[in-house]
Amino acid sequence: MPVTSIFDRLHTAARRFAGADQGNIAVIFALASVPIISFVGAAIDYSRVNSARSSMQAALDSTALMVAKDLTNGTISTSDVNSTAQKYFGALYKNSDAKSVTITASYTQSTGNGSTIKVDGSGSVSTEFMRFANLNTLGFKVSSTSLWGTVRMRVAMALDNTLSMRDDGKMTALQNAVAGSGGLIDQLSKLAKDNGDIYISVVPFSVEVNYGKDATGASNANQPWIDWSYWDTLSATDSWGTCSSSRYSTRTQCKQNSKTWTRDRSRWTGCFRDRTKDYDTTNTTPDPAIPATLFQADEYGNFCKSTNNLYLQLIMPLTYDWSALKTRVNNMEPTDYTNQSIGLAWAWMTLGTGAPFNAPAKDPNYTYKDAIILLSDGMNTKNRYSSQEAQIDARQKILCDNAKAAGITIYTVQVNTGRDPTSEVLQYCASGTSNFYLVTSANQTAQVFNAIGASLSKLRVAR
Repeated sequence: MPVTSIFDRLHTAARRFAGADQGNIAVIFALASVPIISFVGAAIDYSRVNSARSSMQAALDSTALMVAKDLTNGTISTSDVNSTAQKYFGALYKNSDAKSVTITASYTQSTGNGSTIKVDGSGSVSTEFMRFANLNTLGFKVSSTSLWGTVRMRVAMALDNTLSMRDDGKMTALQNAVAGSGGLIDQLSKLAKDNGDIYISVVPFSVEVNYGKDATGASNANQPWIDWSYWDTLSATDSWGTCSSSRYSTRTQCKQNSKTWTRDRSRWTGCFRDRTKDYDTTNTTPDPAIPATLFQADEYGNFCKSTNNLYLQLIMPLTYDWSALKTRVNNMEPTDYTNQSIGLAWAWMTLGTGAPFNAPAKDPNYTYKDAIILLSDGMNTKNRYSSQEAQIDARQKILCDNAKAAGITIYTVQVNTGRDPTSEVLQYCASGTSNFYLVTSANQTAQVFNAIGASLSKLRVAR
């Protein structure tokens, strides 16, 4: 109700009461009117102040969050915080009663519990009633704080290195989208304000994976988490052992001359097959006391070689060495058959704090978001147990269910430059329809990874 209308009604009522000649009405009214009018007027003025304060609080909350998102996305620097906040607030706050409105925004560097963006606002409302008591304005102050950087992220990339990736420029497009200038590694690295904010791992895969050396370059041949049963059975060949007599270099010659042929695990190529069922669908930490939990070494490594006789690139464990990550991706070479499951399984393992990767422990002062990006250009063709697509897909679906149930966000990309059907298993594995991307031309790969990077950046804002 307009203030002038209230005054008119009160004035009319006052004249009616003042003209009354019955009893002591005029006297009583004279005594009671002052506090009544004061209380009513104060309530009206205070309600206007509360409205101005509440709307400012909402505007500041939105402003703090949007500034935090801009910092997260790398679109502004910390020196832009105040000016950006002014811009957002000016577009949001439209209360007509508020006067002398000012806001300031500040950024506080991380102290171990995340960086802080604080926006303070103040203003005043001119009174209509309380000015009769010499109170011409009522001031108010509000504040909003957004914690930025309390969310840390770990992203594992399982990237198809099968032979078909050499066609239609797919491998080159993938390398540019991930490791090129402005690619996904650059995008994610900008989200990190401190070391450890963002970790990335890379798992090149074909029908197998290669983790023959650890992060320091040392051989993993003596690790207790390796299952050597398959390798030892087949390693009695001419290439994978030594003779007790240096005169003989092959197993055949050694045996023919009654010498002892000894398997030599130091000659292992570093490649692994799928784990034993049902550990192939989990990220269970290997236990030497339970052989089925171990990772099975491959003997020949034929499935880990490219057409140039180069071995499948080694897995890169979680790191924030952006240069090393780019080098690993740019060195990838197309190799053999497609087994998406093993790429996804080992990507999940890189996120775990147990063997074989022993990812850095998670700081309890932070919230962590774990994600896997699985890219493949074809249907599943071979794993340890089958060459039937449907059977391989069935195992992969179980693996995806388990990973998502563990809180892993999965993005899947199908690079389909041929006439393959849309991959049902990749759609199934994605954490929602918006997390599945279909690429029909190699030059779309960069756009897709840019979209994934934008999606991941949203996970970095705490509140």
